[in-house]
Amino acid sequence: MEPKSRIAELVAQLNEHCYRYYVLSQPSISDAEYDRLYRELERLEQAYPQYVPDDSPTKRVGAMPSTEFRTVRHRIPMLSLQNAMNEEELRDFNAQVERGLERKGEAIEYTVEHKFDGVAVSLAYEHGHLVLGVTRGDGYNGEDITQNIRTIRAIPLALRGQAPLLLEVRGEVMFRVSDFEKLNRERVAAGEEAFANPRNAASGSLRQLDPSITSKRPLTFFAYGIGAVEGLRLPDNHFDCMKLVSRFGFPISPSLTVCKGVEEVVQAYHRHESARSTLPFEVDGMVVKVNHLAMQEQLGFRQRSPRWAIAAKFEAIEATTTLLDIEVQVGRTGALTPVAHLSPVQIGGVTVSRATLHNEDEIRRKDIRIGDTVTVTRQGDVIPGVVAVMTHLRDGSEKIFHFPTHCPECGSAVVRNVDEAAYRCPNSRCPARIEQRILHFASRGGMDIEGLGDKLVALLLEHKVIQDIPALYHLEAEALEALPRMGKLSAHNLLESIDRSKQPSLDRFLYALGIRHVGERTALILARHCRTLEHFMRLSESELLGIAEIGPETAAAIMDFLANPAEVRMVQELVSAGIRVQPVHAPQTGGLTGKTFVLTGGLATMSRQEAERLIDERGGKTSSSVSKKTSYVVVGAEPGTKLAKAQELGITILSEEQFRELLGV
Repeated sequence: MEPKSRIAELVAQLNEHCYRYYVLSQPSISDAEYDRLYRELERLEQAYPQYVPDDSPTKRVGAMPSTEFRTVRHRIPMLSLQNAMNEEELRDFNAQVERGLERKGEAIEYTVEHKFDGVAVSLAYEHGHLVLGVTRGDGYNGEDITQNIRTIRAIPLALRGQAPLLLEVRGEVMFRVSDFEKLNRERVAAGEEAFANPRNAASGSLRQLDPSITSKRPLTFFAYGIGAVEGLRLPDNHFDCMKLVSRFGFPISPSLTVCKGVEEVVQAYHRHESARSTLPFEVDGMVVKVNHLAMQEQLGFRQRSPRWAIAAKFEAIEATTTLLDIEVQVGRTGALTPVAHLSPVQIGGVTVSRATLHNEDEIRRKDIRIGDTVTVTRQGDVIPGVVAVMTHLRDGSEKIFHFPTHCPECGSAVVRNVDEAAYRCPNSRCPARIEQRILHFASRGGMDIEGLGDKLVALLLEHKVIQDIPALYHLEAEALEALPRMGKLSAHNLLESIDRSKQPSLDRFLYALGIRHVGERTALILARHCRTLEHFMRLSESELLGIAEIGPETAAAIMDFLANPAEVRMVQELVSAGIRVQPVHAPQTGGLTGKTFVLTGGLATMSRQEAERLIDERGGKTSSSVSKKTSYVVVGAEPGTKLAKAQELGITILSEEQFRELLGV
C-alpha cells in the first residue's frame, strides 16, 4: 500500500479505537496492538511528513511551549448557574420556571445530569476540525489553551460524520478518580508533591505552558452543552442536542435523562446523591435544565446566570480531624481572619488541611480550642469550615485561643468597631496589607496585570524591589532579572503586562484601589456618576448619598479613603507614573430613553453583554421576553421563538446591521 494511503488508514483506525476507548468505554483492541499501530504511523509520518493529516493522533503532542495564554472573547458567554441546596429550593426553582412560562401547575420537562467537579472549557470546530480551546475565564473572556486541549484523548481532533461550518461544544475537563489517584502515586514515587484535589490538578494541567506536560496527565472530558453554531439546524430540545454532540464523537454525562415535572426531578436528585460515592469521577451535585430550547429562550437570563437551569448541590461532605493550631491572617483592608490548621483529612476526594474560623465571635460561640477534635465540611467551591467541636473527646490538653491584641505582621494595636465582628490592623503600611492590596490591584477585575500572582508579589516585596502599588510602574528589567527564578523573558512579559494596564476604565481603577465596600458593581455606579477620576477625588458625602445604590456605610468608607492623605498621595503617584484613567459613559437621557430591546440569536460583531451595555449607555433597557411593550427585537443568527412572537405582535424587527446603525456604532 502506498505511504499516503497507509497513513490515512492508520489515522482512521487509531482515531476509531480512541473513540471506542475514551468515549464509548468499549475498547476493541489491546493496548499493545494500539501502541504497535501508533509506532507504525509515527515511522511513516517521519518519512513522509507531507501526508500527515490534521487529525492524526500524533498531533496531540508536539507543539512548542507557549510563553503566555492569549485572551479570547467567547462568541456566546459561558454563564454560571445559581444553586439549589436542597429539595425545597429545587421546588422553588420549578415554581419560578412555571411563572416565567405562565404554565402554573404543568409538568415542565427537564433534563438532569451530573454536575462534574472539573474545569469548564469551550471547544470550537470549523469545518469539522478543532481550531480553538478556551477556558471559561470570567464567562465573557477566557484563555486560549488549544494546544493543551489537543492532548486530551477524549476530545476529538475532528468531528465524526457530516460536520457543520462551526460548532462550539462546552464541557468539563476533569480526572477520573482512579486516574487521579494513580497520578498522585506516581508523583510521590518520583519525589514530587501530590496534588491536593482533582479540580485543582485539572486546572493546573490545562494551564501548563508546555503541552507535553499536559499530555502526561490522564485528563478526560464530558460535554454538557453547545455554544455558537453555523450551518447546522439544532434539535428543539437539550436532550437531543446532547445526543447529537455524542454522535459527533464526544462523551456526554452518562446520567443524562429527561424528567417530567418537578417530582421526577426531586427523585433523580436523591437517587444521584445516594449513588455519589460509587461514581468513577467527582461530582458535587446535578444540573437541572428546562429541556425545550424555546422555553429556555422564553425564560431568558439574569446578569450572570440563565433562568432555565440550576445546579442542585448535594449535602455538604464532612469529616472529623484534629485542629492543630490557629493562625491569624491580615487582609488588604486590615481585617484579621483566624484560620484553622488541621491534621490533613480527605473530604470528598479533596485533602483539607486548612479551614476558615471567620472571627473571634465565631470561635467563642462554638468554643473552638487548639487540639480539639472538630467536624469540617466542604461543598463545591465553598472554603472548608469548622462546623462543630466534639467536646466529649477533650482530655484537658486543649488550649483556649486568645485573639491577638496586636497585628501579627507589623505589631500595631488592633482595633474593632462596635458594629463589626472583625478586628483590623489600622496601619496602612502593614506588610501583609500592602501585599494583599497589590494582589487586589493587579487582579482581573482591577488593573488585570497578567502574571503578577501571589508568589511573585511576595518575591518583589521580600527583595524590596517594590514597597507599594505605585512602585509597580517604576519597575526596571535589570532589577527583575536579578530575582531568583526570574529570567529575561519573564521580566519582559511582566513589564509589558504592567504597561498594558496603564489605561484602565474608571470603574476598573476604582475597584483596583481596594476601597472598603466598593466592589465591581459599586465601582461602575461611581464611574458612571463621576465620569472622571478628578470628579471622584472631589466627591462630598452629600453627593455620594445622592447616588442611587450608594448607602451610608459605603459613602462613609469612600469618604474615609478620600480624606486619607496616604491614599490621595497613592492616586496622585499612579497618575504621575503614567496611569491614564478612561471615562465610563453614563446612561444617556436621550437617544434610546424609554425603548425596550429584546435580543435573539447570536450576534456576529459583538457579544450579548456588549450589546446590552451599548443599549444601557444610550438610555434604553433590555428584556428577556417579547411583549406589547417591546420596542425592538434584534435578530442574530439562529433566532428562537422570540422572532415569531415579535412578528405576531407587529414589533419592529432589526437586523444586526440596522441595530448598529440605531446605536451609531
